[in-house]
Amino acid sequence: MPGVSARGLSHEARRQLAVNLTRVVTLYRSILDAYIIEFFTDNLWGTLPCSWQEALDGLNPPQLATLLLGMPGEGEVARYRSVWPLTLLALKSTAYALAFTRTPGFQTPSEFLENPSQSSRLTAPFRKHVRPKKQHEIRRLGELVKKLSDLTGCTQVVDVGSGQGHLSRFMSLGLGLMVKSIEGDQRLVERAQRLDQELLQALQKEEKRNPQVVHTGPRHCPHHVVRWVDPTALCEELLLPLENSPQSEARLLLTGLHACGDLSVALLRHFCRPEVAALASVGCCYMKLSDPGGYPLSQWVAGLPGRELPYRLREGACHALEEYAERLQKAGPGLRTHCYRAALETVIRRARPELRRPGVQGIPRVHELKIEEYVQRGLQRVGLDPHLPLNLAALQAHQAQENRVVAFFSLALLLAPLVETLILLDRLLYLQEQALPFS
Repeated sequence: MPGVSARGLSHEARRQLAVNLTRVVTLYRSILDAYIIEFFTDNLWGTLPCSWQEALDGLNPPQLATLLLGMPGEGEVARYRSVWPLTLLALKSTAYALAFTRTPGFQTPSEFLENPSQSSRLTAPFRKHVRPKKQHEIRRLGELVKKLSDLTGCTQVVDVGSGQGHLSRFMSLGLGLMVKSIEGDQRLVERAQRLDQELLQALQKEEKRNPQVVHTGPRHCPHHVVRWVDPTALCEELLLPLENSPQSEARLLLTGLHACGDLSVALLRHFCRPEVAALASVGCCYMKLSDPGGYPLSQWVAGLPGRELPYRLREGACHALEEYAERLQKAGPGLRTHCYRAALETVIRRARPELRRPGVQGIPRVHELKIEEYVQRGLQRVGLDPHLPLNLAALQAHQAQENRVVAFFSLALLLAPLVETLILLDRLLYLQEQALPFS
C-alpha cells in the first residue's frame, strides 16, 4: 500500500509531515470527530458536500472497498460509474500519501494453516492457555526481542504490563533470556507465577519423553514484580538489573505487548535512560492517552495549530482499515450493525433527550433481527421500556440508508491512519528531541 516511510525522512521532513498532518486532520475534523451512531440524529450524510453524496450514494460495500478505500478484491479492476469530484479524489490520495506505510492483508499466518487454533511454530507447552492471536503475537515479538538481544549483547529484558506472563514465559523459558515482568495487578502476577511452574514442569516432562532434544543451559522463570508504572515518572524498579547480574550485562531491553494508552508513553520515557539499550513496544488503545501527558510528547507537535486529537479521533485510529475493507468485500449482513445502532439512537433521543450515546451491550446475531427487534432489545439494555411505541416507517426508512451509513464510516476509516501516523510521528520527534542517536 502506498504511504510514507519514517526511516527515509530527514528530521526536517518529519517535522513538515507533522505540519501537513495537522492541516489535513483539521480540514476533515468533522468526519473524524463524528460518531456513526449519530448518523441520523445529527444528519451526518447532510454534512458531506453534495458532490460527494452523489458520488458515494448507491455504492454497495464491495464498491466502497474498491473505489473509496482503494482495496479491490482479488482480480478486480476499479471502475468508476461516474466522474468523482476532485475534492473527494484529493482526500483519498492524501489519506494514502501522508500515512505511514502499512502492510495490508489479513491472510491467515502460515503457522495456522494446518490448525487454526495452534501455531505450528510454538511447541504444545507454550500454546497452553494462550489463544491463537496471542500465540502469534508472543512468538513474533519474542523473536524480535531476541534479535535485539543478539544485536546489542543485552540478555536482560523487562516486560512492562506483562499480564499473565505469556510473552515473558516464551522469552525466558523458550528463548533463554533473563526476564523481569512488571505488572500492577497482583492477581495477574499470582496467576503468571502458577503458569510459570506449570510450563516448567511440562518442559521437563517433554525432555524426559524426548531425550534426543537437549536443552542447553539452565532454565530461568521470569522474575515477577507487582508494580504500577506511572507514565509521568521514572520507575526505578523497572531500571534495576536482575539480581546476580554482572555489571557489564546491566543494560536492559524494554518491551511491552499491547502497551495500552499511557503505558506505551512510559516505555518511551524510560527508553531515553542510559540503562536501556533497546525498546520493542506494541502500543494500543490510543483513546486512553492522556492529553496533555500522553499526547503530544514532542515540543514540535505541541506547538502546531490543529494538533488536538480528541477522544473520538484517537479511538478511530485504533481501527484496522484493511480489516474493514475485507468485510466490505464480503458484504456480509454484519455491516448493518452501525445502521441499526444509529436508528436506535433516534428512538433513545425521543424517549430521553438527555441520554446520548449510551453504551449498548452486544446484541447477539444482529444480522438475523428485524430492525424493530433490534431497537426493542437495545432499549431494554439501556434501561428504557422495550415496549415503547415505535415508528416502523421511520425505522424502515433508516434501514434503507444502510449503504450511506457504511459509506460515511468508510470515509472516517480512510482518514483514521492519518491520526495514527501523527501520534507515532509525535513519538518519533520526541525521541529525536532527546538527542538519541538512533536515526
